[in-house]
Amino acid sequence: MSDLGLAGRSVLVVGATKGLGLAIAHKFCASGAHVLLNYAHDDEAAKAALASLEGLPGSASVVRADPSTEDGAAQLIAAVSAAGRGLDILVHNAASWHPMPAAGASVADLHTDVTAALDPLLRLVPGLLEHLKPGSRVLAVSSSGAQRVIPRYVALGVAKAALESLVRYLAVELAPRGITVNAVTTAKLDKGAETTQPEMVQVLAARTPAGRLSTPADVADVVALLSAPEAGWIHGQVITADGGLSLRS
Repeated sequence: MSDLGLAGRSVLVVGATKGLGLAIAHKFCASGAHVLLNYAHDDEAAKAALASLEGLPGSASVVRADPSTEDGAAQLIAAVSAAGRGLDILVHNAASWHPMPAAGASVADLHTDVTAALDPLLRLVPGLLEHLKPGSRVLAVSSSGAQRVIPRYVALGVAKAALESLVRYLAVELAPRGITVNAVTTAKLDKGAETTQPEMVQVLAARTPAGRLSTPADVADVVALLSAPEAGWIHGQVITADGGLSLRS
């Protein structure tokens, strides 16, 4: 079935109004799910995101809150409770990135990126447990920089590596409740506007066995697959969706 059994399910996407987060929200909404789009700052982007989902089989609403903070997480938990549907799927896509070298890194900025990667799950999962029933999914978005060295990517690389570790710990603790916790990771995305470094994009696309860079929709498809009922026996894994780019030496 094209909806992967997602019709009618309740979904919260953290970091949902741009790029990959919006692609994930679109995939769920197109599959007939009820999607709550979370964002922290850009009201105009949130309005545009909501408008882009109009006419799809599912429904969508937005909540402005920063779940890396105690108050923001409480707002999101309250929004889920007020919707009265419970929560079937939680997707954590929020991130912060401060480019820097590893030798000479800004400790404060690195800590900011780690906070953005870890705190939403650390704050939301405990408060949402009463809404997450057996069969629910918790998913996080990672990147290849968690396992491989990318120039000036140390802050987000460390943050995503820590996020992947947190996914494993949560998976073990939540599995007895019938809740799966997994991550999806990818390499550089082709967002349709790669104008700043076109030569690099061309090189990476040529190195990708599947012949092109991954798109946000490619990754969103994998998030949806992990949310399907048939994926219930996958726990604590990091699934790579990059067209085979990470297989190259």
